[in-house]
Amino acid sequence: MERFWLKSYPKGVPADIDYRQYSSLAQLIEESFTKFRTRQAYVCLGKPITFGEVDELSKCVAAWLQGKGLARGDRVAIMMPNLHQYPIVLAGILRAGMVVVNVNPLYTPRELEHQLKDSGAKAIFILENFATTLQKVIDKTQLEHVIVGSMGDMLGFAKGTLVNFVVRHVKKMVPEFTLPKAVRFNMVLAEGTRMSYAHPQLGLEDVAFLQYTGGTTGLSKGATLVHRNIIANILQSEAWMQPALFNPRMPPPPEQMIVVCALPLYHIFALTVCCLLGMRIGALNILIPNPRDLPALIKEIRPYKVTMFPAVNTLFNALANNEEFRKLDFSDLRACTGGGTAVQEAVAKQWLEVTGCPICEGYGLSETSPSAVSNPTDTDAYSGTIGLPMPSTDIAILDDNGNPVPLGERGEIAIRGPQVMTGYWQHPDETAKAMTEDGFFKSGDIGVMDERGFVTIVDRKKDMILVSGFNVFPNEVEAVVASHPGVLECAVIGVPDKNSGEAVKVFVVKKDEALSERDLMQYCAEHLTGYKKPRHIEFRIELPKTNVGKILRRELRDEELKKAA
Repeated sequence: MERFWLKSYPKGVPADIDYRQYSSLAQLIEESFTKFRTRQAYVCLGKPITFGEVDELSKCVAAWLQGKGLARGDRVAIMMPNLHQYPIVLAGILRAGMVVVNVNPLYTPRELEHQLKDSGAKAIFILENFATTLQKVIDKTQLEHVIVGSMGDMLGFAKGTLVNFVVRHVKKMVPEFTLPKAVRFNMVLAEGTRMSYAHPQLGLEDVAFLQYTGGTTGLSKGATLVHRNIIANILQSEAWMQPALFNPRMPPPPEQMIVVCALPLYHIFALTVCCLLGMRIGALNILIPNPRDLPALIKEIRPYKVTMFPAVNTLFNALANNEEFRKLDFSDLRACTGGGTAVQEAVAKQWLEVTGCPICEGYGLSETSPSAVSNPTDTDAYSGTIGLPMPSTDIAILDDNGNPVPLGERGEIAIRGPQVMTGYWQHPDETAKAMTEDGFFKSGDIGVMDERGFVTIVDRKKDMILVSGFNVFPNEVEAVVASHPGVLECAVIGVPDKNSGEAVKVFVVKKDEALSERDLMQYCAEHLTGYKKPRHIEFRIELPKTNVGKILRRELRDEELKKAA
């Protein structure tokens, strides 16, 4: 297909990347261990570790897994927040030739059971804080090995002991659990040093990750991501960020980039853009275990002049409105990547005012490793779009029959490129539904592409509200409501209505306590046509969110359906 959007590319960004320069993701990681050996790679809770240390410790993990009889291609789960242990275990699993299964630490027993059974994981590395969840379902899984870590494992004896005491006995964050066959993480490292490591022969089409989708339409499915997928997306992201990192209007960038990793590493956004891209470019990642604890987050990043800050709209919003955050030094901040959910214009403007660095909104999914589309990084203008197709990526806008629609018309966004998954794990039927015969992945998101190649998200098909036969897309209404100076956060859903079928309802968290329903109704009337205006407004102290920071419209819809019933 004609890639007419290339004419809109920033200067210096290539049309294509060469993922074949590496034979596997393990080779990319090991190259970074050698190249940046003495540099600090990660810092968490004030404790830094170097690339060389991650190299040695991850090799211990790999040797231990191999020594316990696990084979190439076996699945190994990680159920941990952003701690030193995560990148060590991640690299160890990949270097052993095995498959990483990322698990949300906040999963319920039902969700955890499904993911472990569906993936067939034979081992799991889990933080003790969540071990009680595993205890409830372990007998229903195929797990052979359980490795339990603690918050203080990598902090040294004195600090680690103190942190573990506070976490276990003062904050009482570790519920009692019984896992008789479990071994401790530090024991794995100790045993691994005495075991031999066999370097596996891996190829680009070997599976690297099972990245489970959010499961908003039912049970979650594992997106099968091979080494090629992740390598390609690392290189695509690196190429796309060059205009921002080497901005001619700024002094030369520091020798080592510094990345704030506040997004959870089990999520594909942080996995690729923070952890693995960070390894590729030799960056220091500041690991934030709990991004909702803003004072702790700000304390962690205060000593550093941050270069890159990937986040979601809600975190950008919360920080831009935080007085302590506003006092930080942003003189080296060059790249702020927004994803996971739409970046609202009001948030983007305020973030730019506070930091001097624009938010570059992009778009992707677990199935695309994740980045597929992104705004140019050589401008601070808010475009209201998700940007242009990434290098080596094709985007098509399809109608309900799978045919391309004319430019400017709405349709389903479909993505083709080396970062697109090979399919859903053990679900060929679901794979067939999601993929076209010519290799496009159908995202389920409705979008429009203009004559420059810029794509605008309209909304998820399932989130569309039907008011008297007219389509209302929540993103549009949310953008208007969020632009009111008295609004901090908002979410829009459709609720049953006996007259119009559905009506628009907006949930609002106030920035200005004086904001009234009447004020907001009048504001919406000024900016939205009649059928798009909210019929109902509900003020709340907070909105339900995922651990990544996405607002859960689904949960709000479920509440309203229960009320209606």
